Amino acid sequence: MTDTLVPDTLAPLIRDFLEWLAREPRTHADVMESWRTSCPRLPVWEEATDNGYVARKGRQVEITARGRAFLESRP
Repeated sequence: MTDTLVPDTLAPLIRDFLEWLAREPRTHADVMESWRTSCPRLPVWEEATDNGYVARKGRQVEITARGRAFLESRP
């Protein structure tokens, strides 16, 4: 899988999302309730999923090693 370029406008939101997800286990329903948007300019969930930063494991959504690397690479 190759990374797609995360737009600068989305990087802070994706970082917030990944930090939120890393704090404790979250269900897919929790993630969708908190982070899903219909705004095409703020596709946080979609970008995080497309880039492999998060993965669904049954009902849970987890941050991946790739997602942790994204967090570490961004101040």
